[in-house]
Amino acid sequence: MENENSPQAVEPRHRLRMLLRNPISLAGVALAIVAIGNIFLFFLIDQIAVKPSPYIGILAYMVSPAFLVLGFLLMLAGILIQRKKKVASTEFYPRIDLNDPSQRSAVISFMTFLVVFAVVSAAGSYKAYEYTDSVQFCGQLCHTVMNPEFTAYQLSPHARVACVECHVGAGATWYVKSKLSGARQVYAATFNTFPRPIPTPVHNLRPAQDTCEQCHWPKKFYGGQLKVFTHYANDEKNTLRQIRMLIKTGGGDPATGAPEGIHWHMNIANKIEYVAADEKHQIIPYIHVEDQEGRVTEYYAKDSTLTKDQIKAQIAKGATHHMDCVDCHNRPTHIYVPPDLAVDQSMLARRLDASLPFMKQQAVTVLTADYKTTDAATRGIASGIQDFYEKKYPDLAKSKQLEIRQAVTEVKEIFKRTTFPEMKLNWQTHPNNLGHFYYSGCFRCHDGQHVSADGKVVSRDCNQCHTLMSETENTTSVATTALPSFQHPVDIGDLTQVNCADCHTGGVGP
Repeated sequence: MENENSPQAVEPRHRLRMLLRNPISLAGVALAIVAIGNIFLFFLIDQIAVKPSPYIGILAYMVSPAFLVLGFLLMLAGILIQRKKKVASTEFYPRIDLNDPSQRSAVISFMTFLVVFAVVSAAGSYKAYEYTDSVQFCGQLCHTVMNPEFTAYQLSPHARVACVECHVGAGATWYVKSKLSGARQVYAATFNTFPRPIPTPVHNLRPAQDTCEQCHWPKKFYGGQLKVFTHYANDEKNTLRQIRMLIKTGGGDPATGAPEGIHWHMNIANKIEYVAADEKHQIIPYIHVEDQEGRVTEYYAKDSTLTKDQIKAQIAKGATHHMDCVDCHNRPTHIYVPPDLAVDQSMLARRLDASLPFMKQQAVTVLTADYKTTDAATRGIASGIQDFYEKKYPDLAKSKQLEIRQAVTEVKEIFKRTTFPEMKLNWQTHPNNLGHFYYSGCFRCHDGQHVSADGKVVSRDCNQCHTLMSETENTTSVATTALPSFQHPVDIGDLTQVNCADCHTGGVGP
């Protein structure tokens, strides 16, 4: 005879309710109800907010659904435990009789719920996957760690390209690799073990052929580009100097013409590999060039600290690097602009008043001072600029209060987007290899020091990559195309014996 309290002795429609009457299942029910409410609320906020917080997405599509699933698991666990306690017979699984209207109704209800839950879960899972690929997830979730990268990204030429387009790309293989790497990064962020600053280059970055070249097709690069370089001097008048150059971008498809110009390097007609003597790839003692005919030329740096035997040992270990886009365009998105250049750009855009005496010099001086925190920097910048004009130009400080306040505001903004004391990061920690003004860049190889066995030299002839069109100081021409080379504003002797970055550090001038 069945116990009147056993599930078998109760009407079918009441059995589930009876089995749910235990602390574990009730906790699961409460958790599921709260999770459903949160999912609905966070989803609504995410849809209607103009600029939703990155945390809304992770709460709506990852955290809340996880708690919902946990609630269902607790409900199931409680039911199983309760059934074991109440079932006197050896029967464990319920008998389902679809001829019984109440059981048939319960089965239909359960199956309907199961289908709806599966569809909603699938949609939620896809939304969670989509969210983990979003810019907000990559850049804003970990404020301290990713703040420099996200800030620079927003100001970059690739600000409308999602992070995953370059860091992951298409295909499941690299998606899985990125998520495995992400798990390690989450651990580092959670337990505060991440390095400051985040080191570069990224050694496990996907090859540029799979990412960059999906939009930037090297074979279709061609011709030249006119570029104007604008500099303001550190003198009282902030003297404007502009240099116009024709940049020989080059490129070309071997099927239609000979590759030439700067993009000759891009493996269109040659295969280039090199050995780096440092982590940042700023010192290159060896270059290996193979042309389309299979002819190999090896260049060794005469001033290298590594001997040929040591370099060969590195090659034997597989330490060579295949040259691609990011060897020169190593800061395509996360660009930390040197203070000297950032101030030039602000003065050119008239966000800094060039009529204020020594504006260029003072802005760069306060930007490059040593600050422990961003708050300390904002205070130091304000006092540094205001004190300078109050002491050196008291009358001007009274007559141009608005211009000086605007200058203080602009210089603070420059600091916030170029220097990050909390991450020990600035323009010096991440060299930009595009060009050679503030960093070695092109001169890592084109320094006149790399020589082959038969006497070929990797030339440092500037005219290989660009042609001087004109130089002007304010409105006065100081050089034209009639002059064979660039005229430095200060006579420093033979320019072929010095690199730009020897003096131009991006900070206070020499």
